[in-house]
Amino acid sequence: MSGADVPECGVADLHAAWSDGAYVLDVREPSEYAEGHVPSAVLIPLGELPSRVGEVPRDRPVYVICRSGRRSLTGARALAVVGIAATSVRGGTMAWMQAGYPVSTEVAGRR
Repeated sequence: MSGADVPECGVADLHAAWSDGAYVLDVREPSEYAEGHVPSAVLIPLGELPSRVGEVPRDRPVYVICRSGRRSLTGARALAVVGIAATSVRGGTMAWMQAGYPVSTEVAGRR
């Protein structure tokens, strides 16, 4: 995969993967993350992703989420370029919340 075209999924697909323990990467800013995020999602703001890409697992799929889906697509493309299997979540955290899925406001352990 070139990184130009990365897979996308909806929040129902993310919910199923998340329920099975999928790695969820939130690329929003810390203030947005603190307002509510997918429980267990790891925060690495999009602007920090190039310098922190080593923190993202390479041995399993990564679901990239943001607020509405635009930044997650950029983040998933950046990960795909370095060989990480990444899927962008269409609709982002807004769609996740609108669907009534669990939301966390915990920010412990955030860098």
